[in-house]
Amino acid sequence: MQEQMISRAKALLQDGTVDRVLGWKIGEFKYDLTPAVFKSAEEIDSDFVYNTFSCANLSKYLIKETRKDGGKILIFVKPCDSYSLQQLIKEHRVNREKIYIIGIECFGKTDIEKVKDRGLSAICDITEDDTSITVETAYGEKEKIMKHEVMAERCLSCKSKKIVIFDELIGENGEVVEDCNRFDMVARLEAMTPDERFEFWQNELSRCIRCNACRNVCPACTCEKCVFDNDESGVAQKAAQTSFEESNFHIIRAFHVAGRCTDCGECTRVCPQHIPLHLLNRKFIKDANELYGEYQAGEDADSRYPMVDFTFDDCEPSVVYERGGDK
Repeated sequence: MQEQMISRAKALLQDGTVDRVLGWKIGEFKYDLTPAVFKSAEEIDSDFVYNTFSCANLSKYLIKETRKDGGKILIFVKPCDSYSLQQLIKEHRVNREKIYIIGIECFGKTDIEKVKDRGLSAICDITEDDTSITVETAYGEKEKIMKHEVMAERCLSCKSKKIVIFDELIGENGEVVEDCNRFDMVARLEAMTPDERFEFWQNELSRCIRCNACRNVCPACTCEKCVFDNDESGVAQKAAQTSFEESNFHIIRAFHVAGRCTDCGECTRVCPQHIPLHLLNRKFIKDANELYGEYQAGEDADSRYPMVDFTFDDCEPSVVYERGGDK
């Protein structure tokens, strides 16, 4: 697929349809792919990479890119990325007229942390085929691993193989996954006692170092200046000192994106402390679906999400209280 993407990107640059391309390139390590903007065919031939580690959701980078002078920018979107992009367009954060969208079929991405958890360190090379990766280390070790064994969690519980917005496709477009298991862990948390649930989140959030990676990568976090960057707030760029502060940042952020989160999983992917932050967002999504009816952020270009779409059929506060109990 990489060859097709490179060929198409170069063609669109050459005929003037776009004047730059948003894609991925190798970062510090071969498995560390990072978003990048390519402005020439030479740059694409030299640096453009698409493989099992092209996990990053590129949609948020268009907020700034579409404000720049110049022509259109080409973006490649996986199915989960396309939901984020459509939501950003719906919220008028991205200018649709300044982007050319190529949807790319996706079969899941590899979680490098799962690879490392197999005892592999000092990884110096990784190659792949359709079903497996081969890892080589600086110690002379070489191991072949099936992709499904080290697939990212968000891919194991993928909500949709459907690309919801595009100008053209590479590969086949899929369908919404009706029986995905993405709410299973949320249900397990709901089944806990309040004390057990508090202990779970206290343990997870106590590792937070307030690096802001989750906020910075989140396509739903698009404020020009975050409230947590307000120097007069007392919490700007500040590591948590109490258990309240540990929870405060993440709970407020979850409320901030409620109804707009597409469940792309980027928050958890970039967390250096491996906190399952996506579970907070999934809890809100699950609750909204049960209280207000099924809704998927980014699924279409017109619908209003439940938090801003009052109807006379909305549930009353008493319904929420009775349903929630001690949850």
